Amino acid sequence: MMDKSMNKNAFTTSKSNPNQSLKDSLQKRFSSRLGENIIGIILLACAAVSVLTTAGVVISLGSETISFFADPLVSVWSFLTDREWTPFFSEKHFGITPLIVGTLLVTVISLVVGIPLGLGSAIFLSEFATDRTRRIIMPILEILAGIPTVVLGYFALFSITPILKSFIPGLGTQNALAAGIVMGFMILPTISSISVDSMQAVPGRLREAAYGLGSTKAEVITKVVLPAALSGIVASIILAMSRAIGETMVVTLAAGARPVITFDPRDAIATMTAFIANAAQSDQEAGSVGAKALFAVGATLFLITLLLNIISHQVVARFSEKYD
Repeated sequence: MMDKSMNKNAFTTSKSNPNQSLKDSLQKRFSSRLGENIIGIILLACAAVSVLTTAGVVISLGSETISFFADPLVSVWSFLTDREWTPFFSEKHFGITPLIVGTLLVTVISLVVGIPLGLGSAIFLSEFATDRTRRIIMPILEILAGIPTVVLGYFALFSITPILKSFIPGLGTQNALAAGIVMGFMILPTISSISVDSMQAVPGRLREAAYGLGSTKAEVITKVVLPAALSGIVASIILAMSRAIGETMVVTLAAGARPVITFDPRDAIATMTAFIANAAQSDQEAGSVGAKALFAVGATLFLITLLLNIISHQVVARFSEKYD
């Protein structure tokens, strides 16, 4: 009897106060929307910070670069064609060609080392390794990617260079070869991890169809898996190239700071990033043409890496395979 009377009272209360229930429902809905709006504003602020930071970098580089080219000692033509780079000497030359050549030399060496090792490890992890082996090797690659580049620079200078000197005559203490070899190991995880993801995204039914036609393992990999994953592989190589071009500490420590046009990997060279690192520690007066040269080199480096990233996205969009 008591339960019946309580239920009756609750029913009577809810029936007698329909406005209160509607008010509570509207209040909860308003609180929920308010919370969602606050979260949306916070996320928008996070996105705006990244956009504004990029815009600030571009504006800073652009304004200082324009001021650099406005100096009567500098012209865009001499900047692109002059074969000497001596912005801190009494006789100043502002030809960025030696820095670009040095950067490309080290980058090519790193790609010669990194592409075969990266693709080879990616093929093994995707097509041959067991799940247990993959779980062991992948963290090791991630550890390699996490080693500070200053450590890799000293490793190239004090470990790789003495080994190379034992059988390469004329190799300098600082040289492009040792820096390029170590940078090849540095970009290996980038090539390997992205390529593994691309190969594993290839549907298993394509492999099974190839095996059903009598293909061997090697034929399946070279004629089915690699062509289907080509967009991801090419993108990984371009991104690795972009990272190699933007690397600083390895080339600063191991390659030297000698801005000359040479294609001999035994020689010491200077890269764009090495110049920026060394120029930032110089005693150049702020606002001088030498100090502004740092921003001009930075803007050039920014444009090169931006172009490589755009090419990477275009490759992925153009050649990516979609499977149902």
